[in-house]
Amino acid sequence: MVKLIACDMDGTLLNGDGELDKEFYKVFDELMDMDVKFAVASGRQYYQLLKNFENVEGNIIYIAENGTMVRYMDREIYSCTIVPEDVKKILEAGEKIQGVCIVLCGKNSAYISTHDERIVEECNKYYNHLEIVENLSYVEDDILKISVLDFDTLEDTYNQLKQNIEDNLQVIISGQMWIDIYRREVNKGVALRLIQEKLNIKKEETMAFGDYFNDVEMLNEAYYSYAMANAPEGVKEHARFIAKSNIENGVVEAIKEIILKPMNKI
Repeated sequence: MVKLIACDMDGTLLNGDGELDKEFYKVFDELMDMDVKFAVASGRQYYQLLKNFENVEGNIIYIAENGTMVRYMDREIYSCTIVPEDVKKILEAGEKIQGVCIVLCGKNSAYISTHDERIVEECNKYYNHLEIVENLSYVEDDILKISVLDFDTLEDTYNQLKQNIEDNLQVIISGQMWIDIYRREVNKGVALRLIQEKLNIKKEETMAFGDYFNDVEMLNEAYYSYAMANAPEGVKEHARFIAKSNIENGVVEAIKEIILKPMNKI
């Protein structure tokens, strides 16, 4: 029996307009009645996830910033920050790359140093708390993750960063325009395993959904591992099952088929 569901957001649970499907709310209520725990695992900021689920009644586990922070019932149960020396090195490496925007992702806010409307609009999709500062080097916050926004040459930027980032950090392509940098020992899978241990839930009792390479470790921690139909083939190789695409409401459809239908909930 499934006792825990962990689900990515963009390209997975959210539809093509970046919204929750209306049917999700009914399915979520059924899961709560069955005492199935639900975790959202995203590169998004914790405060942005709160906004995404502001109309959902029930306790959600938040795996934010690609697993660098876990919060449940308004309490932080785990976080992993980048030491200031490494933040400085990453900023120096990013400043050498033309045409990119560096986003410092702190516990209290995200920070950028540009007023460019296109960049601000894109960042606002993922960061409910976003501050524009004069110099990122002066930011005083615990930095969970550093994101790099590149509209045009993502692969080249990724290769440049990989060459200049310390071995204790990892560089991950987390979306079509985004690269994330955070501590090497951190990922969504580690966060999910921590939750499983805390709630005494087995891998065989866990379902996970993802659509991109930053979801792979999370998929590996669940027996019911689903890659979305819209996921790259390299991600699908790590999943036991394939769900319909996010624009076909694939997450909800799989939950109904595997959990609710056998219990006569639909």
